[in-house]
Amino acid sequence: MSIAYLNGAWQPVEETSIPVLDRGFLFGDGVYEVIPAYSGKAFRLKEHLQRLERNLAAIRIDMPLTQDEWKTIIERLIEDQGPLDQALYLQVTRGVAPRRDHAFPAGVKPTVFAMTNPLPEPDPDRDRQGYAAITVSDERWNNCHIKAITLLANLLARQEAIDTGAQEAIFIRDGKAVEGAASNLFIVSDRLLITPPRSRQLLPGITRDFVLELAADQGIPFAEAEIPVGELEKADEIWVTSSIKEILPIVSLNGKPVGSGKPGAGWLQMHELFELGKERFRHGDDHE
Repeated sequence: MSIAYLNGAWQPVEETSIPVLDRGFLFGDGVYEVIPAYSGKAFRLKEHLQRLERNLAAIRIDMPLTQDEWKTIIERLIEDQGPLDQALYLQVTRGVAPRRDHAFPAGVKPTVFAMTNPLPEPDPDRDRQGYAAITVSDERWNNCHIKAITLLANLLARQEAIDTGAQEAIFIRDGKAVEGAASNLFIVSDRLLITPPRSRQLLPGITRDFVLELAADQGIPFAEAEIPVGELEKADEIWVTSSIKEILPIVSLNGKPVGSGKPGAGWLQMHELFELGKERFRHGDDHE
């Protein structure tokens, strides 16, 4: 039984509860972060906490803890689970209001929650077979750069993919591919690595940024550019990235093969670079 942090208290996660008047429960009024931890160390922690602070500011909630206080919580969560690779979950809501009202309540203290779960075991054989995705119309709001806990549209899109036997849904907005339901999007076209530029329509992913850094370090040509749906459909390779998925090759889109129908040379190279980057981090050499 793992432990969880809630507003200064530690308890088994299964016994942790919040009041029903918490605005996160009533309205989805809050934001969250998911941080991978490898060999007992949180990966790119500074970048994740910076994004958390930006997202809180975007919804007008002050950062409830200092960087050092967050680090203390994270260290205890990691210690509780031991050396396993983990997925740390942080969530901050506006807090518990005296009554249900859309307007922001005055004088309310944010609710701070944190827990951890083991990262899924790597499955190299499955990764090398590749994954399937579908495209869906992007009917979300225009603030997708905020990592809000209100994820119903993403859940519906992801479930639509699962129902068709695919693993991810790629949002299409105004004729352009934006991102996955739970991931950022990359394509390879004529040996050029392309990902949509940062905007209010997509989450600025930490793993996305790491992939771009790896590409820059290795001299891999890349561009941050819009991806028309026709270019997505003709891409030589499609990848999706996230803190949990890391980098997954999409080999089928809407039931049709992507490129050769197998993970491409670009993904194989980036996957190897990503794994090497993780190993350097495990040994304290880089990207703390």
